[in-house]
Amino acid sequence: MSTGLIIALIVIGAVLVVAVAALMALRYGRSHGGGDLRKRFGPEYDRAVTRHDGDTKAAERDLARRVARHGDLRVEPLDPERQERFQARWAAAQERFVDAPREALSEADHLLGEAAEARGFPDSGHYDEQLAALSVHHARHVQGYRHVHRLAHAPEHAAGHAPEQPATAGHGPAGDGVSGNGAATEEMRTAMIEARELFQDLVGAGAVGSGTKGSRVI
Repeated sequence: MSTGLIIALIVIGAVLVVAVAALMALRYGRSHGGGDLRKRFGPEYDRAVTRHDGDTKAAERDLARRVARHGDLRVEPLDPERQERFQARWAAAQERFVDAPREALSEADHLLGEAAEARGFPDSGHYDEQLAALSVHHARHVQGYRHVHRLAHAPEHAAGHAPEQPATAGHGPAGDGVSGNGAATEEMRTAMIEARELFQDLVGAGAVGSGTKGSRVI
């Protein structure tokens, strides 16, 4: 068999694999319908449409591919000891937010990735794949992880972030966060609050204590 023929067969095989995957996604979308996808994904459906510049069909094909790839994923429970360790680390991150919000945000990003991996989702080293799987099983709360991850990996100057100061520095009596680096801190605070919903889904509803210094801030 000539080299040219071998290469041609490899190319044809790759094209067939892509075609089959696309056909499966299309069949899923037709059999389940856009209404079912909207119901399943909730706000994630609207975000997918936005990412595809308003092309609803393209968004539905994207979501259908996610379900086809990750819908049968087996989510494992956490044992109580590991659950408690995750909860303690999240509480510590909340407390750290008072004095070092960016570092606390980074820890939250790591915790979400580790907790998802511990539950059986793709490992945290493959963020995009992990996020896609989470969007199938935790569609209503996955945006918090996306927000935290984006801020945690953004260059400090990109967010207009001044050298790190305590979260209360330069604030008025009500801690309104309108001076100094308050705007950047407020966005990080919002991301932490959003991400907490997914963390609770993954680890347990009692993951966030109500009497810590951090919980008063976020």
